[in-house]
Amino acid sequence: MVLYKQKKTQGPKGVRILVSITVLGSAGPIRFVVNEEELVSSVIDTALKAYAREGRRPVLGSGIDDFFLYCPSAGSDALNPWETIGSLGARNFMLCKKLRSEKMEDDGKPAEATTRKGNGNWKAWINKSLNLKISSQY
Repeated sequence: MVLYKQKKTQGPKGVRILVSITVLGSAGPIRFVVNEEELVSSVIDTALKAYAREGRRPVLGSGIDDFFLYCPSAGSDALNPWETIGSLGARNFMLCKKLRSEKMEDDGKPAEATTRKGNGNWKAWINKSLNLKISSQY
């Protein structure tokens, strides 16, 4: 009689989910699987590494503190980096680079004027794109 050893069953590792992260200004989303208990900051780090590994443009850098992760279906506020990615029940996210704050002169005016095109209001862009999707469905 041959006896087979049963494998020890490990405790639940958590549910793994496929997330889709659209990088503002990039051609298409990045998709990868994460544990739903993973922190938002860890998901941002993974997305930046995947983005760089694929050689996508524009070049973003690797500082996770320089980015916000948004869930378009949950409103226009950025996700807290210390909350879990599965806490919203969403699978689609948007990654946006934080705008650098301008240094102010003593008289309250900006020290440098920003002349770079594309530094517009990202919240307005998100709302506009969401409104277009909603209005085109009806």
